[in-house]
Amino acid sequence: MERHTRQRQAVVDALARSGQALSPHELLERAKTAVPSLNLSTVYRQIRGLQDTGQIVRVELPGQPPRFEIATSEKASVNVVQEHAAHATQHATQARHADAASHHHHHFHCTACDRVYPIHACPGPMNDLAPPGFEVQHHDLTLRGRCASCVNGASV
Repeated sequence: MERHTRQRQAVVDALARSGQALSPHELLERAKTAVPSLNLSTVYRQIRGLQDTGQIVRVELPGQPPRFEIATSEKASVNVVQEHAAHATQHATQARHADAASHHHHHFHCTACDRVYPIHACPGPMNDLAPPGFEVQHHDLTLRGRCASCVNGASV
């Protein structure tokens, strides 16, 4: 069982508050507000541990470095993670075994500020788009454009 540390909590809190997928460098920047001595190697170590327990997931976009976000089933239980570290590991294990559909969602990538936001919707099965005789097993959808902040001219 992974130890629950201030560093780990700072990473989880940074992701939970962001509402978006963050790169390790963005995570470091945000988590340092809680733990000023945090460094990038520690963030990577925390990312690995949080992925192993199913609390966060990797977000891959073509041509982009990997980002990370709170696993969908974990978003509702962030307070539980904060208050009960031991329970978090148990809950993450249960979440990992949950139906894969509960984790399935898509993303919006802002081409102006480079932020990535989750879209908790899906157009549904893509079997009709595949060539005859092909079987779709998984799909990813990334919308690209400008986020509301960029459209409204807000500073990033």
